Parts: sequence; C-alpha cells; structure tokens
Amino acid sequence: MNTYLTSLLFLVPIFLLLSRTRRYSKRIPPGSLGIPLIGQSLGFLLALHTNTAEKWLEDRIRKYGPVSKLSILGKPTVFIHGQAANKFVFHNNSSILANQQPESFAKILGDRNLMEVSAPDHKRIREALVSFLKPESLKQYVGKADEEVRKHIEIYWKGKQVVTVLPVMKILTFDIICSLLFGFEQGKQRYQFLYSFQEMLNGFWAIPINLSFTQYNRGLRESVRAQKLVKELVQEKRVLLEKKGASPRQDLITFLVSMHDEDGKPVLTEKEIVQNVVLSLLGGYETSATLELAVSEAVLQEPQEIAKSKNSGESLTWADLAKMKYTWRVAMETLRMVPPVFGSFRKALTDTEYNGYLIPKG
Repeated sequence: MNTYLTSLLFLVPIFLLLSRTRRYSKRIPPGSLGIPLIGQSLGFLLALHTNTAEKWLEDRIRKYGPVSKLSILGKPTVFIHGQAANKFVFHNNSSILANQQPESFAKILGDRNLMEVSAPDHKRIREALVSFLKPESLKQYVGKADEEVRKHIEIYWKGKQVVTVLPVMKILTFDIICSLLFGFEQGKQRYQFLYSFQEMLNGFWAIPINLSFTQYNRGLRESVRAQKLVKELVQEKRVLLEKKGASPRQDLITFLVSMHDEDGKPVLTEKEIVQNVVLSLLGGYETSATLELAVSEAVLQEPQEIAKSKNSGESLTWADLAKMKYTWRVAMETLRMVPPVFGSFRKALTDTEYNGYLIPKG
C-alpha cells in the first residue's frame, strides 16, 4: 500500500505537467526555439548589423504568420506584428505585461533605468526627464545645437568630395546630445565616452555569454566605465549648484540634480540619474540619426530661405525652426512610415491570450 501511494504521488505531478504541456503545445505560437541559449540570435544579430532586420522579420511573417515563437538573446520570445499587436503591447495594463528588456540590456544599463522600473517609479522618473524636454526649455538649446552643427560641418563635410552620411550623422547626434545632456565640451573626455558608449550598444545586441572575449563582456566592462564617468559628472554638477556656479537648466544632469520634492528630498537618486542619463543618450543616438528625410526641392527650399535671411555666422533661433513647417511635416510622415525604434520588449507576468495563441508566463 505504501509503495502504491508513493508511486501515485510521484506520477501525479508528471501526469499534470505532461497534460499541461500538451494543452500548451496546441495553443503556443508556431515556430522553433532553436538551439538552447543561441536560438535565432545569430541570424537576428546578423540582420541588424547588415541593416536587413526588417526583411528578416518579414520572412518570419511569411513563414509563420504575424505571431510566432523564437529564442532571442538567450530568452524564449513571442514575436507579434501589426496594428493589433501595437495596441496589445501599448494599451495593456501593467498586471499582464511588464516593461522589461532582455537581460543583456538590464545588465548593461542597470536596474534603475526607465525601461526596467515599474509604476510608480516609472512615472516619477519619466516626469523628471520630460520636464527637461518641454518646448519652453528646448528653446534655449537651439543656439547650442547650431554651434555643434557648425563644428561638425567644418570637421566632417567641408572640402570632402564624398561623405557617408549615416556614420557622421550619428557622430553629430552624439555630439549634440553630449552637449545638451552632459554639458560636455568637445575633447578627450567626450570621445572616451563615445568609445564606451558604442561598446555598450554592441553589447546590447549580443548573445549574453559573459566570457572575457565576447562582445557582451566588453559591453559590461564599458558600461561600468561610462557610468563611473557620468557619476563623476553628477557629483561635479552638485558641487557647482551648491556654489551657485551653475544654472539648473544648463544641461540634463544639472537639471535632474537640482530637482527636489516638497520635503526637500531629491526626486531621483544618484543611481537613477546616472542610468537614465545614459538611457537618454541611447534613445537619442539610436533614433535621431536614423531619421532620413525625403530630399526634395520643397524640403531644401525652407532652410535655404532662412539662411538667406541670416547674417554671416548668426545662429539659428527657435523662431527660425518654427518657419520650417513643410520640413516638419515630412519628418513626421517619415516617422509614421518608418518608426525609429526597431521593436519593443515586454515580459508576460501571467499566461496571456493573444490572437488565439497562448503566451506563457515569463
């Protein structure tokens, strides 16, 4: 009797697991998880590096439809595509989907960045960042950005017969963001940070194998170096504010350091400032430089007319930008057709139904 009872207790969990697996297997999206840890990461990363990621995803959609399973960056993943997918991801409540990135992102960026924290921390950090980016704040940075553009043209464009636009546009974007977010002047410190930042980006999109020779490991090492540099800047800005040697709105770091609640406590911790400043740089660098405008006579006409109205060496103003209405519409239409963010990750907090398929918890 005891032997029978022991056997029964042993077999029941196995039976339940097998029945649950069979039930899941009929409803889990089509596709393959591939080799453990590797999955489809190599093909996906190759497509990213060769700028063919959209075609790679289109091939999946033709093969499996708009919902399929795969393994990316070491994690089982469900890929969903289309307007209904966008609505499902962006309008679902936080008890079903969490705003969580792949482990490689979290390890490199840290656990207190906007993409990792949940409400109410997400709301608090987001409001602090958005406060800096209001139009009334941005107006004072037009001249600063104009100065960076002039230096950039002098270095990378003037006298050149051929210019490969995207790489130098990314450098320009980095320079402008460094100026506005960090208050970095051009020089050794800025370019040391550029190297660390590029290695971090490469580390995001790498198979998360933490060995000394891997790109992921280099991304982790350079993340430590970059965050140390930003932390030193935060401390410098804090001292300057205390000595009345800086204006709160002169750059993002100074602004975030200066923010306090009604009780006089800092709105963000030092760790949150460091990680979210780096995240802001990532967001601007990856999206702004890839916005390609359709070059037409109408788009060229507006800036040419503004240039004619300016004296030699005179900086652009917010009023000048406001005149470029057609250019703005072209930019918005380009963003509508080709969103600058390649994709968005979420984590299923519970077994979730979508389009007749089951997305298992996790």
